[in-house]
Amino acid sequence: MEKSRFIIDLFNNYNSFKNKELFGRHICLFDIEILLHDLGEEFTLKEIGASVLGKPIYSIQFGSGPIKVMAWSQMHGNEATTTKAVFDLLKYIGMYKDKAFVREILNNCSLCILPMLNPDGAEAYTRVNANKIDLNRDAQNLNEPESKVLKQVFKNFKPDFCLNLHDQRTIFSAGNKPNPAVLSFLTPSMDKDRQIYPSRVKSMQLIAKIAEDLSELLPSRIGRYDDAFNINCTGDTFQSTQTPTILFEAGHFPNDYEREETRKYVFLALISVLKSISDASFENIDYRKYQEIPENEKLFNDIILREANTENGIVDIAIQYKEQLTDGKLIFVPEIEKIAYKIEKFAHKEVHCEKKKVAINNKSKLIENVIVNKIVLNGVELALKCG
Repeated sequence: MEKSRFIIDLFNNYNSFKNKELFGRHICLFDIEILLHDLGEEFTLKEIGASVLGKPIYSIQFGSGPIKVMAWSQMHGNEATTTKAVFDLLKYIGMYKDKAFVREILNNCSLCILPMLNPDGAEAYTRVNANKIDLNRDAQNLNEPESKVLKQVFKNFKPDFCLNLHDQRTIFSAGNKPNPAVLSFLTPSMDKDRQIYPSRVKSMQLIAKIAEDLSELLPSRIGRYDDAFNINCTGDTFQSTQTPTILFEAGHFPNDYEREETRKYVFLALISVLKSISDASFENIDYRKYQEIPENEKLFNDIILREANTENGIVDIAIQYKEQLTDGKLIFVPEIEKIAYKIEKFAHKEVHCEKKKVAINNKSKLIENVIVNKIVLNGVELALKCG
């Protein structure tokens, strides 16, 4: 199909416009400021406020059309995959502004992107800001300067659509099958009854269009996030104003703990949603197809050792990586999450021990919530490195 061919061509040519200046999971203000001040003349950069610690918060505006699209990334400082994808998008727009569909987006839409809402959290690699507040629970109280900046931009810009860009953990599956959720989406609820108003229908249609466009590249790996209502969340607050809002969740692609593969699919999803907003093609989609996207479940561990022979008996051992910033470097620390005779979860990496002896940290009597420094299976040490 032509629509699939368009996305697949972008996928195949991705490395030619990937912004290689950004890499890995720990993306700070310093990393993006260099790129921000090097944007082309088609982009307008503004300093629109400051964080708790006084770091600048920026907006980027481009396009001249009547349809207004607002997006923000790194509301949670340790969720930078979508920030990388935003800069891939900016580079692509700059390189191909004369391409027909890019011209159409720029002529039909005006875009405002906040590439890093929480620069303090980004530097510290924390979900929360410097006051230890989750900005995505501050949409009503507006106690934090970063929340006030976002709300002021929303008020002034008056968007027709909002894109709320996040990461999710490696634990999520797309449905109840052994498929990790590489991308997940949500149209937030507008009230506790989760009613479907016309504005929410639009965001459902847009998500269904993204899923359709990416279905060939990500079969069975696109999920739908839980839509339980919480008015303190930014997406729910903005959706309640009848502004169609989409939550993006960048998830886990196999062996991609740096999320360099996942960012590619986030970029494609951004292109998909902007194109379908621009040409109104999403309006031809049955919004009920959104409900057909499998809902996220927490069915994955990073590693599971199956049938390990220990002093605990023949057991399964689930290990989860904890992200830790040490001396400015992000490391993945493996930790025993669960020991049981049978763990009914899937794993990104399974080790079939076949009832052979296993020692962890030179001990065969195992306990949970212990950092794993060494695993020996039948006298052979196993690698612990991510991927």
